[in-house]
Amino acid sequence: MPAYKDEERKTWFVSFYFTDFNGDKKKKTKRGFKTKKEALEFEREFLNQKQMSTDMTFKSLTEEYLADMETRLKPSTMNGKKHIIELKLIPFFGKLKINEITGIHVRKWQNELLKSDYSQTYIKTIHSQLVAILNYAVKYYNLDKNHASIVGSIGKKSAEEMNFWTLEEFKNFIKFENKDDANIAFKILFWSGIRLGELLAITPQDVSETELNINKSYIKLKGEDIISSPKTAKSKRVVTIPFFLYNEIKDYISKLYDLRENERIFKFSRAYLNLELKRCAELASVKKIRVHDLRHSHASLLVNMDINILTIAEHLGHEKVETTWNIYSHLYPNKQLEIAQKLEILNK
Repeated sequence: MPAYKDEERKTWFVSFYFTDFNGDKKKKTKRGFKTKKEALEFEREFLNQKQMSTDMTFKSLTEEYLADMETRLKPSTMNGKKHIIELKLIPFFGKLKINEITGIHVRKWQNELLKSDYSQTYIKTIHSQLVAILNYAVKYYNLDKNHASIVGSIGKKSAEEMNFWTLEEFKNFIKFENKDDANIAFKILFWSGIRLGELLAITPQDVSETELNINKSYIKLKGEDIISSPKTAKSKRVVTIPFFLYNEIKDYISKLYDLRENERIFKFSRAYLNLELKRCAELASVKKIRVHDLRHSHASLLVNMDINILTIAEHLGHEKVETTWNIYSHLYPNKQLEIAQKLEILNK
């Protein structure tokens, strides 16, 4: 594994042969290293990657993992993964060889994470990402065991308390929203329960008298507007809306100059809605919630209307009714008592 000095540039470089995934022999040259040591470290790590060796570093493994996932996941999902990997995993595990990561390493990392002010659900999401990466190494790189799984999970799958507004709280809030675009956006989120990305993708042709056709989602990544399919297969759906909401949406659209049928009706950012929600919530003296919590507010409204859980799952676009039940079951506190009372009546 020799390294060579580039006398003209006063840097080091490596040039070597390797066998690629298809069994073909190829040559790799990499220049610009400040020291011989850095050049040799690059060559060693590159060969470990290509040979699928457990001697590769965790950072190199994440590069392979992300490259593989890129073709299988939506851009928004990939962006979330990259954020967690770069900021929460690599600073701790990055320089370790994957076969050197032990339960003690994972435990110490968990303890640091538990000291943070992150929510329990976010902590679980971060931990699950570490588990997924090491599972990938077990499956494809012959890592003998996943110590993140052995140590066990931390955090919680769902929040103990869910923030949402009652109808009265929403009505108090919306009185203070005097900006047309934010006003109608908040009304759509509250009265339909759609996701923010789905809202931002709505075009005039998606709106009819009784329905919103949810068939796409919008996100801005690194300054680029990206329209993709909704979150899951069942997220692609038709959502019924009340007639008063339809009238307000059409009135809003009519004021948008020269808008095409396939053009998005909302051009603001997610941050804009966050700021507007915070501003108007303070003016209305209602509790602080997130924009996403308007979706929970809609679901709680349906529960209070005694809509069955299967219908709510379809309405919200959940892939499985179990997802809906796991999130909103606590909003059905009297259902068990109701069962007992009905059985009592049958026995009379």
